[in-house]
Amino acid sequence: MSSKKTLKQILDESNKCILVPCVYDCASNHAVEMCGFPISLLSGGETSIAMNGVIDYGFTGLTDLEWMVSRICQTSSIPLICDIEDGFGGPLAVYRAARRLSGAGAAAIQLEDTSDMENSTRILPRDKYLAKVRAALDALEGTDCLLIARSNADPFNPEEMKEGCERLQEAIEIGAARGQYVIAMMVAIINYEQAAEMAKIVTGPKIFADVRAEKGADGHYHPSVTMEQLTDLGFCMCSTHYTLKAAMEGMLEHGLANFKNQSVAYTFENAPATGIESFSASGMFDPQAYMKLENTFTGEDKEYTIVGHKVEEYPEGFVRPDIKEKL
Repeated sequence: MSSKKTLKQILDESNKCILVPCVYDCASNHAVEMCGFPISLLSGGETSIAMNGVIDYGFTGLTDLEWMVSRICQTSSIPLICDIEDGFGGPLAVYRAARRLSGAGAAAIQLEDTSDMENSTRILPRDKYLAKVRAALDALEGTDCLLIARSNADPFNPEEMKEGCERLQEAIEIGAARGQYVIAMMVAIINYEQAAEMAKIVTGPKIFADVRAEKGADGHYHPSVTMEQLTDLGFCMCSTHYTLKAAMEGMLEHGLANFKNQSVAYTFENAPATGIESFSASGMFDPQAYMKLENTFTGEDKEYTIVGHKVEEYPEGFVRPDIKEKL
């Protein structure tokens, strides 16, 4: 039986705002696991880039998301939140999406209050959005999958900010009346002052979206808001984008050096996180643990190799999830 905790259990056990990295595939999710983060969030934008090779402009469909969610959740020991954009249509489409993605293993679905990607800054009338909220809650009833109600309201427009917060609080109350836990997100707020304004109206559980950093007088970047500040305002989670940029930066750094040198020596020499001097990342995915599990079934002493070549050991200093959670 799986020992994976539900998202609700993790939130109930925590007394502080949790930093939640956005991921886009099984490898990025595994890297997040290795570093000790307890929750991950599947970014719609980065999934579109990684899976389909195109920008986030509504090109990713429900089938794409379901495919990716099922694979990440099957191989992950931590709960995954899934961004479902506008739910792919009206209330019936939202109901169907919620059913399918919760069935694929999503720990929560994030539903925004816009009608399509091209007009993502134009929010729906409140009644139309709350109809989608009710559809999602109905689909998720009886599951461990939570609903994250997200508003794209403009925090620099006081009237729209107020409307966005009020509809999110109403979504929380609709969920509470049904015995369901709803979390609110205002995706466009960027600093402590805006988070504090949100907290005045949205008194239920909240997520701060896409935390940023700002360059200070010392020339270094500092968080625009800290986890401690968000905790005091009642935020339970704070999402952050870094995995895809970090992956691209690393691949470009190594690519430029290896292309220039027409060699992979640079990749062997530069392993600042793991210390693994190799061109392969296989050791980071714990292949010998798979063999150890298989050996318990066969009684053999099988070792994993790549075409006869020995694979490096799992790097020290990182979280090592139970391999049974990854099969």
